[in-house]
Amino acid sequence: MNTTYAGISLALLATTAYNVGLVLEKRALGHMPALDMRRPPRVVASLLTSRAWLAGFALMLAGLGCQTVVLTFEPVSIVQPVLASGVAVVLVLSRLLLRERLGGAETWGVAAIAFSVVLLALSATGTSTEAGHRASPAWMAAVIIPSVAVGVLVAGSSLRSRSRKHGVPARGVGYGIGTGLLYGVAALAIKALSGILVSHHTAVSIVTGVISSPYLYVLAACLIVAMLLFQAALQACRASIVVPVSGVASSVYFMVAGTWLFHEHLPASPVRLSLRLAGIVLAALVLIVLSRRAPEKAPGAPGPAAGKAVPSYLADVRRR
Repeated sequence: MNTTYAGISLALLATTAYNVGLVLEKRALGHMPALDMRRPPRVVASLLTSRAWLAGFALMLAGLGCQTVVLTFEPVSIVQPVLASGVAVVLVLSRLLLRERLGGAETWGVAAIAFSVVLLALSATGTSTEAGHRASPAWMAAVIIPSVAVGVLVAGSSLRSRSRKHGVPARGVGYGIGTGLLYGVAALAIKALSGILVSHHTAVSIVTGVISSPYLYVLAACLIVAMLLFQAALQACRASIVVPVSGVASSVYFMVAGTWLFHEHLPASPVRLSLRLAGIVLAALVLIVLSRRAPEKAPGAPGPAAGKAVPSYLADVRRR
């Protein structure tokens, strides 16, 4: 059996677990007081005392674990588009759990993203693709440091705009781009850590290698900062804006930077190369279209007709 089929299956499992956890977090955040990023300890305490949020967080960690494993034997150009397809999971679960309706564009988007996964699978038929595991530490630092700085600045400017008269959709896009860059850097760190699973063959050597690797601490720092900002974004903005934009930013960043830094190659066959590129481009285009078509009601806009109850996790979070 071609390892790519197993890799795509595991990547689908990873993105499903991650995005189901994301929706559970969104639902839990709707029942919490407004998160104040100026008081991180209070924010962390609020999150850690919510069983519903912790359940979602545990699923997200499981998804990240599966992602680390699949990156040990599959290239970025296959794994990341599949991981990005998790926005379809968000759209479906938003309808089932958050009671948001899928419009015609969203339905077609789910179908198109599923088709892109099929194209990626077909692009691997009869080939044995190799995943890169080593990257120059100097080049990694040269890419990661400015990326983190830009991500924090963009997301931070959206956080500060909560007290200004800026459009809510624009703020959601800013949150998405900033957190997407931070999650993209975290994905690079995961990719670097996946090499330890390949080069070490005993549990002790793997644990020692992971603990001594600087990428573990880059991963932890990026995930903590991105997670806190993302929670504020989920509570203040519609998931239908934040999630797709963050996914686009993270996916494009990781595919471009990861493929270059880890010296991975696209398929040599023109047919398989066309299928691979078509799958990547289709997934990216659908995510962009979905993010642009997801209107978000600004605070103070007229609500639904009287008599129609709206769950608290769908209501806009009012400043307290």
